[in-house]
Amino acid sequence: MRLFLDANVLFSAALSPAGRARALFDLASSTPGTLCASPHAIAEAERNIELKYPGRLTELEGLIARLSRTAEATPSMAEEAARLGLPQQDAPILAAAIQARVGLLVTGDRTHFGHLYGKTVQGVEIVTPADALARLLLRVVTRVDLRDGS
Repeated sequence: MRLFLDANVLFSAALSPAGRARALFDLASSTPGTLCASPHAIAEAERNIELKYPGRLTELEGLIARLSRTAEATPSMAEEAARLGLPQQDAPILAAAIQARVGLLVTGDRTHFGHLYGKTVQGVEIVTPADALARLLLRVVTRVDLRDGS
């Protein structure tokens, strides 16, 4: 399972080492899931950390190093995503996730993505960090059970 992380998830992971967003990084390293983000999402997270918590920039850079980078979405894909009610700055996030063919787009942005939570758009399900974490945990538990013969 591949997970595309929105900028706010990257920001939260850098800010709170004990939070759900950081737990995604920890779990992803022990599961087949891959975390990825687009240059747009990464740049937004970097910009926001620099403005609000510059002391956490090194932490963010370490997390970014653990990501797979996707390509930016094409302008036509971003326009299509905008038609789903996303603002101009968020449409490229969904479009890049679709273009990268990930399973989940993980975002904590309830204001702009809330109406899409739990919905699948062109093969990409939009979920909260808590939902993504639950799915990764389930994969870890299921793999352990299968190896133990349970």
